[in-house]
Amino acid sequence: MDALQSLADGFVIALTWQNLLLALLGCLLGTMIGALPGLGPSNGVAILIPVVFSLGLGATPALILLTSVYYGAMYGGRISSILLNIPGDEPALMTTLDGYPMARAGQAGEALAISGLASFVGAFVATWGLVFLAPQLVNVALLFGPAEYFALFTLAFATLGGLTSKNQGKSALAAAVGLGLSTIGVDGQTGVPRLTMGNVHFYDGIHFLVAIVGLFALSEVLIFIEQRQAGAPQDEHIVESVGRTTPPLSMIKQTSGSMARGTVLGFIAGVLPGAGASLGSFIAYAAEKKIVGSKGRFGQGDPRGVAAPEAGNNAAAGGALVPMLALGVPGSGTTAVLLAMLLALDITPGPLLFQKNPDVVWGLIAALFIGNFMLLALNLPMVNLFARVLRIPSRYLMPGVAMVSFVGIYGISGSTFDLAVMIGFGVMGWVFRKFDIPLVPVVLGIMLGDQMEKNLRRAMTISDGDWGVLVSSPLAIGLLSAAILGFIAPMLFARYLRLKPKADPTIGERD
Repeated sequence: MDALQSLADGFVIALTWQNLLLALLGCLLGTMIGALPGLGPSNGVAILIPVVFSLGLGATPALILLTSVYYGAMYGGRISSILLNIPGDEPALMTTLDGYPMARAGQAGEALAISGLASFVGAFVATWGLVFLAPQLVNVALLFGPAEYFALFTLAFATLGGLTSKNQGKSALAAAVGLGLSTIGVDGQTGVPRLTMGNVHFYDGIHFLVAIVGLFALSEVLIFIEQRQAGAPQDEHIVESVGRTTPPLSMIKQTSGSMARGTVLGFIAGVLPGAGASLGSFIAYAAEKKIVGSKGRFGQGDPRGVAAPEAGNNAAAGGALVPMLALGVPGSGTTAVLLAMLLALDITPGPLLFQKNPDVVWGLIAALFIGNFMLLALNLPMVNLFARVLRIPSRYLMPGVAMVSFVGIYGISGSTFDLAVMIGFGVMGWVFRKFDIPLVPVVLGIMLGDQMEKNLRRAMTISDGDWGVLVSSPLAIGLLSAAILGFIAPMLFARYLRLKPKADPTIGERD
């Protein structure tokens, strides 16, 4: 009952004109960002962070805007998956398998409507899970000491690649790079500059917002420039007619079980640190295909193959907020970016967040409920409008992304040196993407590396240098064991848990 009372207080905060307008704006922007192939929720949120600071929004309005963009992008990813056969982001990959065949069969509108309804169900149920589960995790987290927090951060880095990573070694390399970058600056304990190369600009370390915007936004611009120079073909296989946008009642009844099962599996995957929406989408689709068996037409335009992964990835998006808010450990790439936003606002996610900033966290959760209904109301009748977003040429879109990035970062820091660092991270992101090295572990390393080091030092100080303190409690042992298992298991079982969709010559080459 305490959770419901707190949620009621959150609605008082969320139901102001400013917050309602920000939620609506975030839903619109998020849906359009998600619909554009290559951007996705992580890039969308990263691009808008400088805008939030430029507007001078407070903590609660800023988070409402960005999480609305997050949820909206998860909705929007299905649009290009169904109409173009190009996933708007990685979690929407599974939607292409049955969504595009439905579109080619003249059921584009029905596929979009079913996917929108499934997205609503997944996100709505997951938000209720956030209401009841996050406060319980807080009670457990209050038992954490320095050794347990170090083990928790280790778990986050070890599982970051997850079962959806193509190469755990590359994820580990990216995390090591991020941890190394986090050590740049003056050591808070000894006062000695580390890895600054004599440059006073590095004394305060590398600001994670500069790294995020460079790695995500500028690298996307550089990828576009490279493809433009190489003369990459433009996508021309868009489905021209959306058609009927209200699915028949029989189709809703047929897919209702798929939505329910996908929601449960997706939420569980989202709560696991490092797993995220991609795993939720995959597990939901694979489980549904196995349950239906030979009775289904999976891969040929079965509505259940659209409903299950969409419910799964949106439920995972809500589930990923649970460890971020309750433990301070992001459950996905986008929540890692949101974590950076919280830290930039001097709000520390974790056990004390629900006690020190209840207005922020419960106002945010209430806004998520409101945003879900807004997204449902927008996505069903306005599907044709969002589909036209796909017609925006990249040659107009990418310069806008670059402009927002430069103006936003300069508006935050007022330093041209930070702009140069941001360009450096943009080039790093471009190189990493060329070698298929994930970017999220780098960002997570920069953000959490300092806290991980501090907790290790505190544990060592308390134990007078005895390394056994790191395995001195059942909780620490359990977390470290889970970290080892989470790192090794994907390498052993990934070939059995990944679905390999058939190659389709109509799929474009853009990320």
